[in-house]
Amino acid sequence: MNTRQPTGGPVLDARLRLTRGDFSLDVGLEVAPGEVLALLGPNGAGKSSALRALAGLLPLGGGHVRIDGRDRTTTPVEHRPVGMVFQDYLLFRHMSALDNVAFGPRCQGVPKAAARRRAAELLETMELGACARLRPDRLSGGQAQRVALARALAVRPRLLLLDEPMAALDAGTRVDVRVRLGRLLEGFAGAGVLVTHDPLDAMVLADRLAVVESGRVVQQGTPAEVARRPRTAYVARLVGLNLFRGSAEGTTVTVGGPKGAQPVLVRVHEPCTGEVLVAFPPRAVALYSERPHGSPRNMWRLTVEGVERFGDQVRVRLSGPAPLAADISPAALADLGLARGTAVWAGVKAAEVECYPV
Repeated sequence: MNTRQPTGGPVLDARLRLTRGDFSLDVGLEVAPGEVLALLGPNGAGKSSALRALAGLLPLGGGHVRIDGRDRTTTPVEHRPVGMVFQDYLLFRHMSALDNVAFGPRCQGVPKAAARRRAAELLETMELGACARLRPDRLSGGQAQRVALARALAVRPRLLLLDEPMAALDAGTRVDVRVRLGRLLEGFAGAGVLVTHDPLDAMVLADRLAVVESGRVVQQGTPAEVARRPRTAYVARLVGLNLFRGSAEGTTVTVGGPKGAQPVLVRVHEPCTGEVLVAFPPRAVALYSERPHGSPRNMWRLTVEGVERFGDQVRVRLSGPAPLAADISPAALADLGLARGTAVWAGVKAAEVECYPV
């Protein structure tokens, strides 16, 4: 996560409303100077549509796009103070890396020599000086991504749009590029909007997250706030938490189970009232072949649905009145003899359960 402290009024103030077939988008976004906002959400949620609307590539059916207080809603793409990096880079194949980066300034009327100097400086900053004369087909994926970023920055944008900028990179290259991109964004004085499916990219590169589902923003906050208190099943899966919705009275939350099943009771460590969400990490779940006696835990009888490797742990997916995930050690898996269809007891201490209003 970044440590920048954005100040002043927003660089970006947007309300994006558009309809495409059966899909409608209606989101409001604000991004301060020096701030990066990450848009997260499942496929088809509207993230890329929002980004393209900000760039002027999709016309709005309503709302506005203001950059530094100036209405840019109907400003043509080429006249918006916006730089954009696409997931497939879209570099000009017939141009060298240097000329790709110089292209934007040249379109703005910057003299050729000055545009090439600016491009050369940016490539040096990104440690690509030796690649200046190479065409895109001679560049690695990581190099091409950095050239695309340099091209976006060369126009000195006030708004930088990043559409899955590391989606085409292999795992090893992604780590290096993520670090480099983070350093560049820390020095960017404008506003940044990043679209990504990767929660790690969002957590490392963004100051704030906006989660988009079905064309609407369902949750916003810092990465820590979103990770600690997810508000939808998608966000809970994204940050690796078990999440339930229920009605609280005191330290007991009543959660509706599957259709026809008895409600599930979840005990929490602090009193709550009304409609709430309860969340806890898979690592907080302990599994037993027999119900333990005298334990203060929440206890549920569940069935193993699947087992998969998860880092140095094993993630066990459980179904039943309280479907959840548990992370246990490989040794515990062997001791319990777990396989699909095995019945187990799952326990969670009340102190491990976070309870907060809907």
